[in-house]
Amino acid sequence: MKEYEETTAFLGQWGPYQKIVFFLICSTALANGLVLFSLVFLNGIPKHHCIIPEVNLTEEWRAAIIPIEVLNGKQELSRCSRYRLDVVLNLSAQGLNPGVDVNLTDLHQENCVDGWNYSKDIYQSTFVSEFNLVCKDQWKQPFTSSVIFIGVFFGSFISGQLSDRFGRKPVLFATMAIQTIFTFVTIFSPSWAVLCILIFWASFGQIGNYVAGFVLGCEILTGNVRVLFSSVGITLGFSIGYMLLPLFAFFLRDWKSLQLGLAVPGLLYIPMWWMITESPRWLLSQGRVEEAEAILRNAAKKNKIEAPDVIFGDPKEVNIQAKQQYHIIDLIRTLHVRNTTFLLFLLWVTVATGYVGLSINTAQLHPNPYLSCFLSAVVEVPAYISSWLALQYISRRLSFVCILVVAGSSLYLIQLVPEGLSGVTIALEMLGKFAITAGATLVYAYTAEIYPTGLRNTGTAVCGSVSRMGSILSPFLLSLSVYYKFMPQLVLGTLAFVSLFTTLFMPETFKKPLPQCIEEMPKRKRFIPSKKNMKRQSHIQYNTCNLGSWRTVGRHKSGTPYLDEKGVTTEG
Repeated sequence: MKEYEETTAFLGQWGPYQKIVFFLICSTALANGLVLFSLVFLNGIPKHHCIIPEVNLTEEWRAAIIPIEVLNGKQELSRCSRYRLDVVLNLSAQGLNPGVDVNLTDLHQENCVDGWNYSKDIYQSTFVSEFNLVCKDQWKQPFTSSVIFIGVFFGSFISGQLSDRFGRKPVLFATMAIQTIFTFVTIFSPSWAVLCILIFWASFGQIGNYVAGFVLGCEILTGNVRVLFSSVGITLGFSIGYMLLPLFAFFLRDWKSLQLGLAVPGLLYIPMWWMITESPRWLLSQGRVEEAEAILRNAAKKNKIEAPDVIFGDPKEVNIQAKQQYHIIDLIRTLHVRNTTFLLFLLWVTVATGYVGLSINTAQLHPNPYLSCFLSAVVEVPAYISSWLALQYISRRLSFVCILVVAGSSLYLIQLVPEGLSGVTIALEMLGKFAITAGATLVYAYTAEIYPTGLRNTGTAVCGSVSRMGSILSPFLLSLSVYYKFMPQLVLGTLAFVSLFTTLFMPETFKKPLPQCIEEMPKRKRFIPSKKNMKRQSHIQYNTCNLGSWRTVGRHKSGTPYLDEKGVTTEG
């Protein structure tokens, strides 16, 4: 049996059918870019201080009742306390003036028992101002951001298995519907707890449709077009949505209005159900040969190409491969697959933690969060283009080595920049964001190239799920700057260098066809291959998915037969 890509080569790589699939799936990522980092605005912390009720206070005491605190070298009004109202009322009634007749440092303070006043200079309202996620409840603010990535964690894990079981297309559209519905329903949250539950499900749908769309495009498209799709196409769609986010947030400064604005674009994807096909690769892996051939014949019509009378040959040969069903346990069943999976876990955790952490942190680089968010999104465009060029011309392992060296070095060097050169600090962090973004793009394509068809979506989704552990912790990681200003960058840089070492032992997939079964998965390489292994690899070839098509053509010196599909005998 021929390889799938060889069998379907008659379609070409860039006909009308492929163009429709390419641009429609890329457009689905636009909604992902809009939603994922909307927490920068939805969960923003406005300036705030204690409410002073309408009581009989002199103007002097009303202006002085909020204590002054020094934060980051600047004097600011206290956010969580005020001088005791009953004491201040008594002093005001006596005609005493603050700072003149009364030493304010001698007065007792109390919490904001009447609530808070929130500044509306930047935001009209956010989750923080709506549910008072400040002071003693301040931990809820980063936790709300973490809930988003908890939803992404479970969405990656579960949607991948559903997609491998029920198909790429149904899961793609089902999770798009979940994202749209729950993004809208969030507007009606009566409490913070309900809000967290709803944004969990919105995030679950968000990552589910991204992973399903990514795998669907990778399986339908072939050759250089698949590389373009996985490295630039779908990621650029995400980036455009990310760049549009600050525009939406600028005009919709109330969190409920912004949530509504983020939900509406999901309705535009409904007609795509009739325009995007199921993956013929997946259908073939399920033994549904007739359906796969029907899709390919219809694609040939759109491309104005005549399909061959027989596409997949003998259905019995196809069914040998189709009978191989994989489950999540296959990711760790054998030593080779298990080691590869664990190395991928570390690589995914590194790029996910760095990407989320730097994306959230770069929003603080400029006093205007709309501008800083836009800059953070713009830097992703050259990163995606670079990853596309790397996928075209550079081996996968060398690509990751370069990316991790740049990311780790730039994040380490930040702490050496003098205090007054803030522009250099921003440039180094943006360089780190550039490298990590390129790595996040490459790791999706790399993982899809490693795992076979029946396990590809599950493998990609499980790796994504594990990486979300880093994403979940990223909002809290940034809080380490309280102890040392550059501690988050040092942690992320260290992760990059640890992953750099492990990538030297990863398998190479550059310019190799996608595996159809586990036996075809590329083998991990030793850093320094032994002579014994080099000799074995030069003498033995394996067919993998269809053993019935091999035949014995020679024997090793030990007498053990070895097999070759082309009938070329090599000396043992």
